[in-house]
Amino acid sequence: MQPAAPRLARCRWPWPWLCVCLCVWPWAPRAVAAPPSLVLVLADDLGYGDLSGCGHPSSDTPHLDGLAAAGLRFTDFYASSPVCSPSRAALLTGRYQTRSGVYPGVFYPGSRGGLPLAEVTLAELLKAQGYATAMVGKWHLGLGANGSFLPVHQGFDHFLGVPYSHDQGPCQNLTCFPPDTACFGTCDQGVVPVPLLLNRSIVQQPVAFPRLVPHYTKFAQDFIADCARHGRPFLLYYASHHTHYPQFASQGYAGRSRRGPFGDALLELDGAVGSLLQALRDHGLDGHTLVFFTSDNGPETMRMARGGSSGLLKCGKGTTYEGGMREPAVAYWPGRIAPGVTHELASTLDILPTMAALAGAPLPDVELDGYDLTPVLFGQGPSPRQTMFYYPPAPSKALGVFAVRQGKYKAHFFTQGAFHSDTTPDAACHGLTPLTPHEPPLLFDLESDPAENYDLLQSSTAPSPVVLRALKEIQMQKMQFDQRMVFGDSQMKKGSDPALEPCCVPACTPKPSCCRCP
Repeated sequence: MQPAAPRLARCRWPWPWLCVCLCVWPWAPRAVAAPPSLVLVLADDLGYGDLSGCGHPSSDTPHLDGLAAAGLRFTDFYASSPVCSPSRAALLTGRYQTRSGVYPGVFYPGSRGGLPLAEVTLAELLKAQGYATAMVGKWHLGLGANGSFLPVHQGFDHFLGVPYSHDQGPCQNLTCFPPDTACFGTCDQGVVPVPLLLNRSIVQQPVAFPRLVPHYTKFAQDFIADCARHGRPFLLYYASHHTHYPQFASQGYAGRSRRGPFGDALLELDGAVGSLLQALRDHGLDGHTLVFFTSDNGPETMRMARGGSSGLLKCGKGTTYEGGMREPAVAYWPGRIAPGVTHELASTLDILPTMAALAGAPLPDVELDGYDLTPVLFGQGPSPRQTMFYYPPAPSKALGVFAVRQGKYKAHFFTQGAFHSDTTPDAACHGLTPLTPHEPPLLFDLESDPAENYDLLQSSTAPSPVVLRALKEIQMQKMQFDQRMVFGDSQMKKGSDPALEPCCVPACTPKPSCCRCP
């Protein structure tokens, strides 16, 4: 028998367009061992060295530091890509972005493509298990004709957010507080102002960014409250705009950080995490909810002080060096996950199979690249992930992966700089540094040399037999992985159409500047 349709709840929202039924479901007998709720928090362009708990001397992140102190902090956690859209596709599908076709680069306001609807997302898996699902924040996995690629078509019951990056529109005078002050940066010109969507409808264009995060946190808090009230497990995916350039912060955070505008944005991200944790505590859910925090890719160092820090790691966003793909990550579940630090290898690719295991959801019948990390989370054994493959922003079948990590060793078969990582003293990071093949590959011991400074094959002494065996194993892993990888049709190569750019007044002229509504 199919369950009855969800009942509408009485709404008490500050904005009328936010009056949506979030989590009401008909009463049903509860299972003895109810599945946990899941909160996935994703930062944007946050570097390995940006949090105060990770050593930054002027960042202020008390809630994230507390999360790390009370949870399990990963030191060797990786995104699947050094840029945004591919990384987010892998996060939600447990598959490398090459399989889903989310490459090369990222989606734009008028992109024809998006995360293919045939891909099975984490939200779709959990929704089939009776979970309520909501997404707040930055989507960046395509918009498409009539919003066909939006989160509500990818397993999320509710969506409040922006369909792409907030710099993909004319953001001057939109990202600073107070609103009448001059802003830093101008972002993309000649496209529509950045819209705010509720499910599929534009509710504000352009977005008033300095007032946005309080609405995000209120939406998330009320979603948690509704689910607690009706005893329904949930997935909340909170994808923050912070700390992507250009940084912004609301009135309660602007000007408060010693680190300037970047620090203000980071402080507001930290405050949002604190609000989510408080909501869980307020409704007695903190002991029954896994909270996982990480970032989509490394810092955009070309922005200098406004671009984040990869700490001791090499380069940043856009590169397959450690600074581009190695991220801060914390798993927090009071009473279930013991506080500590793990050096086990893990990735955003592993989030789907891990959360599916916790929810008792069967895995999709597709080739997955992720592993179930529950042995690591609960201290029951080592990580099933022993290898990490590094793709550049523009992967190709001809070259395959650029680098491979096996255990503590990492080999670079190809390297290339990225404009996202310009301005650092290391020329290897810069955008004009060309694609360079390496035969033999560059080989680093990441336990003793996480900054990738000392090539083991170019040292003054001959490589040890252990190093040579590691190199041979890595070479075999690359060959086998490249041979097995089946590239999906590129969604980015479908091109773009200005008519697909979202506009709250579709028939207005002159477009795009006329696309404005309060």
